[in-house]
Amino acid sequence: MTIAPSESSSNASDLLTLACWMSGDFSNYKQSFANPQLYAHIHIFFRPLPIEFFSAIGFYSEQAYDHDLWTPYRQGVHKLVDCSDRIYIENYSLKDQMLYAGAARELDILKTITPDCIERRYNCSMVFMREGEMFRGSVEPGNQCLINRNGCQTYLVSDVEITEHTWISLDKGMDIETHKQIWGSTAGPLRFEKRESFADELLAVRALC
Repeated sequence: MTIAPSESSSNASDLLTLACWMSGDFSNYKQSFANPQLYAHIHIFFRPLPIEFFSAIGFYSEQAYDHDLWTPYRQGVHKLVDCSDRIYIENYSLKDQMLYAGAARELDILKTITPDCIERRYNCSMVFMREGEMFRGSVEPGNQCLINRNGCQTYLVSDVEITEHTWISLDKGMDIETHKQIWGSTAGPLRFEKRESFADELLAVRALC
């Protein structure tokens, strides 16, 4: 799907608000502590990239287990795009992920990521809309965000709710033929709370918005 940015700036404040709320280190410690049999202790990091990277708001992200932060199990680069009544987040993969492990916590590593290091994950954009004091998002329609897991071709179903201090997400991989769940949580969504905000790193973007 090709996304055409809106010519209107009416959504700029929502886009910046979403960016500020996304910026941070999120942990599901409370959920994991209360129910360790079902939920591992996980961190989600979203660290703002320099505005020059995309000439727009962008992030580098990591997901890692609390006991092994230097070996993230998921990494990505993301670009926020204003599309009138909604916000698209384009997703990109890193060509050599482990070169950048820890970049969400070490800015010297973050600075080594360049546009040449990434490639677009087509059909895998997230679509967000504001609902009061929350943004709700899901992967773009069509069941075309494909992920091969253990030799099985699956499509991603992803639902996210973001507030100023929380992040709730549920990712599932569904078999492209049977539509049965192959991977992902069967116990319900992961519930994260923000431990540290990186929103101050978006100050340069604020001036543009």
